[in-house]
Amino acid sequence: MSGIQAVRGMNDLLPGERVRLWHRVESAIRELTSLYGYQEMRTPVLERTELFKRSIGEQTDIVEKEMYTFTDTGGDSLTLRPEATASCVRAGIQHGLFHNQQTRLWYMGPMFRHERPQKGRYRQFHQFGAEAFGWDGPDVDAELIIMSSQLWALLGIGRITLELNSIGSPAARAEYRERLVGYFGERKAELDDDSQRRLGSNPLRILDSKNSEMKTIIEEAPQLADYLDDESKTHFDGVKERLNRAGIDFRINQRLVRGLDYYTRTVFEWTTDLLGAQSAVCGGGRYDLLVEQLGGKPTPATGYAIGLERLIELVSLQGGGEEEGATDIYLALLGETAELEGVVIAHQLRTEGYSVVANCGGGNLKKQMKRADRSGASMALIVGDDEINAGTVVIKPLRGVGTQVTVERDSIQSSISGFLVEEN
Repeated sequence: MSGIQAVRGMNDLLPGERVRLWHRVESAIRELTSLYGYQEMRTPVLERTELFKRSIGEQTDIVEKEMYTFTDTGGDSLTLRPEATASCVRAGIQHGLFHNQQTRLWYMGPMFRHERPQKGRYRQFHQFGAEAFGWDGPDVDAELIIMSSQLWALLGIGRITLELNSIGSPAARAEYRERLVGYFGERKAELDDDSQRRLGSNPLRILDSKNSEMKTIIEEAPQLADYLDDESKTHFDGVKERLNRAGIDFRINQRLVRGLDYYTRTVFEWTTDLLGAQSAVCGGGRYDLLVEQLGGKPTPATGYAIGLERLIELVSLQGGGEEEGATDIYLALLGETAELEGVVIAHQLRTEGYSVVANCGGGNLKKQMKRADRSGASMALIVGDDEINAGTVVIKPLRGVGTQVTVERDSIQSSISGFLVEEN
């Protein structure tokens, strides 16, 4: 089986600093969701294809080009989830989570899209998302945006900008859509192939085109703000006022429409100039019609999702990957008696909350010290048969300051604690 490699665009995450960085980001997410009272939801990676056709829209790029879809042995069309909002809604309807109640949910896990792999954009990628069901006012829109901004603070992220827009009600968008079709139809020869295809199915997506040759024609297109209904304008004003009061800076981007058909009213993105073409780190908005569209009772909803690969790359670029590993102690064991007693010492230290890597496979002191250094541990405890007989251990700092000392075995824990405090 030599030569078999991972599927293109689906990457291995190897042990080491990168995994520790993922752990740090995941821990920050769990802290954040706890602060805001959101509850974790876990849904299957496989769903019925119909779910995404009905939610995302059959004429979107995701459904038309990017989904991993197959027919199983029972004849059902199944799809690896390309996003998780639809799955949350499906689960909420199926299990009665929206019945006469308001619900705050969050999720984290792998998604799948058959795209051209590039930095920060993979065929298996991971998302964290938060969804709120049952509130129709601007307060929960603002809450979610403020919540996402707090994640940047927890992770020490700067150089990130909030872009905000309202795409109004379905009726307002329908009127605007007709105006766009007329405008772009008169300039069809100036549109690229994707935009010409979208002209008849989803003309708002033309506004989201990244083709620099179409910049002028898009800038001169009619603006959705001129077609917003009064209720959507009032709602949007409420969102902006709350963000201003919270000290959240934002930029109105009237070309921001998001890529999924289910959005209504508020839409937003957090973008950065540090990741090249993949500038969007977080995106979301309101989707008040989706629960009913998927078979539930009318339920207002809003949410956002963050691509974790891009987020982790952003944290790494801003110095978030420089922390040492989490291992406290490497236990070097020299001699048969020490190896047997090492089981007891390691167990005692772990029950006290220290992370311990115990040497396995023997080896002389030099070889074990090389292993200790590679482990990333803060210190080594050296225990040989002589130390066992004397009731002592040797503490050797591996990082930072400090000198090697021999201590009584009964005082290991206090001595270790002192070394770790000194190091930090």
